[in-house]
Amino acid sequence: MSATTQAATAPNPAVLLTPAVFALDCAAEVERIGQHLRTSLAAMRKRGVVLGLSGGVDSSVCAALAVHALGPEKVQGLLMPEQDSSPDSADLGAAVATQLGLRCATENIAPTLAAIGCYRWRDDAIRTLFPDYDDAWKSKIAIAGGSAGKVHFFDLVVQAPNGPEQRARLPLREYLQIVAATSFKQRIRKTVEYFHADRLNYAVLGTPNRLEYDQGFFVKNGDGAADIKPIAHLYKTQVYALARHLGLPAAVCHAAPTTDTYSLPQGQDEFYFTLPHAHMDLALWAHNHRRPAAELAAALGLSEERAAGIYTEIEAKRRGTRYLHLRPQLVEAVAEVCPEDAP
Repeated sequence: MSATTQAATAPNPAVLLTPAVFALDCAAEVERIGQHLRTSLAAMRKRGVVLGLSGGVDSSVCAALAVHALGPEKVQGLLMPEQDSSPDSADLGAAVATQLGLRCATENIAPTLAAIGCYRWRDDAIRTLFPDYDDAWKSKIAIAGGSAGKVHFFDLVVQAPNGPEQRARLPLREYLQIVAATSFKQRIRKTVEYFHADRLNYAVLGTPNRLEYDQGFFVKNGDGAADIKPIAHLYKTQVYALARHLGLPAAVCHAAPTTDTYSLPQGQDEFYFTLPHAHMDLALWAHNHRRPAAELAAALGLSEERAAGIYTEIEAKRRGTRYLHLRPQLVEAVAEVCPEDAP
């Protein structure tokens, strides 16, 4: 296992804090993950895997790893567009499926989302700030304050047809309602994945990388639900390295991470993380390896105070999203079913 894929127990000042800490033997890692996939499926008595293809690097790498380990005939890809998702996402996801030779089905989830009120609940919250908002407008949520080391809050950004972007600070109630409504998207996609998994006797692959998994950037019982998460131990930088090693399309290997959840373009660093993914990767690695804030500051060109604040943010997100990782809480362990729960 690469030293970059496991938590350190003590700092090693001899290792310079540069992107070189993410060096990975890609060929060996592909084989290791492949063996894990095969062993896991055998233990689950499943015949293959299902995963959603978003066109992003994480799902594309997971698909390529699964094809390498199992063969394309045992991998079912799913494209699940809705009214706010970018057409480019479906096109790139389809291109990845074609390149890998795996089966791919398209399930448009927009009618389901409309039926359960996803768009209605979201739009009702938006109209408390922008009363004229309607289906012709576009919108997104943007984090504010954090990138400058200040207290986090969120802005609502909207745009009328042919008009300029408008921005207003989101009150907590409206923020929670918009996030709850848009979380329907991840949960419905996961429902579709499990339908296909059940009909094929397949397992569902989850696609979070280490940064997302560690910092809780996923929806509980949505994109956080899966039977196997093959890249949750890999930093995003390493996932990009695997994408290049596996020969995925250049558009995948060089695309900036996005949420593809809101109708206005939205980067992950705009919605959740306060730094670009490469810097967040380095900050998380440095924190995991107990590197002092001054060293991170020098590596990223920040003040030591800001670097210390990033470490604080990492811990705060871990505390705040611990709930997402929890299994259902039992009054007492049922050891006959889950021996690991026994005291």
